[in-house]
Amino acid sequence: MVYTLGQRQLRQTLNRTKSTVKNQLGRPTNRPTLRWIFQCFQSIHLLINSGVKSISNLTYERLELLKFFPPSCQRYYLLS
Repeated sequence: MVYTLGQRQLRQTLNRTKSTVKNQLGRPTNRPTLRWIFQCFQSIHLLINSGVKSISNLTYERLELLKFFPPSCQRYYLLS
């Protein structure tokens, strides 16, 4: 149920902003699965070096995806 609600919220945001994201084939879609979006974020890691937090592998494409999520999700990636 939580997965379905998250996917619905993402799709509504994409429709409201008239935006698209790339699907698995690299084609634009406004109806991505949340599973696909989660897979896009699998290789991101939180690094802590001498008490300083940083995020590795946060590419431009991943940053673009994050703008469709609420601030609480963005804070996890040290963006807000």
